[in-house]
Amino acid sequence: MLAFFQHVTFVSQIEPKNVNDALCDSNWVVAMQDELNQSTRNDVSSLVPKTDAMNVIGTKWVFRNKMNENGNIVRNKAMLVAKGYNQEEGIDFDETYALAVINTDWNKSCV
Repeated sequence: MLAFFQHVTFVSQIEPKNVNDALCDSNWVVAMQDELNQSTRNDVSSLVPKTDAMNVIGTKWVFRNKMNENGNIVRNKAMLVAKGYNQEEGIDFDETYALAVINTDWNKSCV
């Protein structure tokens, strides 16, 4: 029985519909922080001053529960993705500027 519990992790069973719902669940906050840390580790972006020539594309959080082959939820995955519907072909397909606000104050009160 002890071998079973060595492989059990605590994950949220519900996928939040928006970031405010996710911030009320500590498991999703950890998943969001993991996504931000991974972006920092992989050096996928850098902050640059905005100019009038730039078309800034916003971002949004997407939340998914990852399951194993038995259908059990084994991981909460939070992804910060670009809102691609703001892009225009031939204008901003080559260079994308995603507005990403990193909030270090995760201690938000949940109603």
